Amino acid sequence: MMGVGDRLPDGSFRIKDGDGKVAEVDTDALFAGQKVVLVGLPGAFTSTCHLSHVPQFLANVDALKKRGVGRIAVLAVNDHHVMRAWAEVLDAADKVDFLADPVGDFTRAIGMEVDMTAGGLGPRCRRFTAIIDDRMVRTVNVEAEGTRGVEATSAATILTQL
Repeated sequence: MMGVGDRLPDGSFRIKDGDGKVAEVDTDALFAGQKVVLVGLPGAFTSTCHLSHVPQFLANVDALKKRGVGRIAVLAVNDHHVMRAWAEVLDAADKVDFLADPVGDFTRAIGMEVDMTAGGLGPRCRRFTAIIDDRMVRTVNVEAEGTRGVEATSAATILTQL
């Protein structure tokens, strides 16, 4: 599992813009030269992610930016079409980057894959948050496996760590 002091591995993500264009964006383009809050989630539109976790970060975009955050990125093992639709439903497309990791390659590379097959979801991303500064992990918070709450990975926690 990624830890404080680790450098993010090379990887790529799929992002769909409002015009329907799909782009492959690599780790450097998203994380190099800036401070990024990375929010890892089990899946788009899932109850806790949709109703609690991402809305906390949307409500705190300005506070995070005031503390030097250049980008807020939400990562899930979902396809780019679903991630774009999720961003639109949350009215978040211009505030947060929604990163699709369609087969979980990046999620596995950072050690955050969790098997949610028993719940009908298959391999997914653990619920985590991290502050990434120029591709270096400065903080990482992971919710205990099996919990549905958002405490260790809340926006309030990240704000105290900036």
